[in-house]
Amino acid sequence: MPLPPSLTPEQRADALKKAAEARRQRAEIKERLKLGTVTLAELLEKASSDELVGKMKVSSVLEALPGIGKVRCKKIMDTVGITETRRLQGLGVKQKASLLAEATKA
Repeated sequence: MPLPPSLTPEQRADALKKAAEARRQRAEIKERLKLGTVTLAELLEKASSDELVGKMKVSSVLEALPGIGKVRCKKIMDTVGITETRRLQGLGVKQKASLLAEATKA
């Protein structure tokens, strides 16, 4: 396996800062989802155009919904046929529709 490219201390600091900002923004999106200011449907629609939203894991988004924990999330994903490592941008049209239907039942 090849080694990762060596970075200068400045490049490393910039990369760490960029990663921290992305984590902060994802946490903010999940918090808005918990509060109900954004819906799952809106996130799924936004996933194709917004790279930050698209790279969020389906499981972490589902668990952020009110009333859905780890167990219910796993059940929904098994029912729809989505693997636990799938990200929002990797969902197909039918998977998105099924996910919305199952998540609203819960």
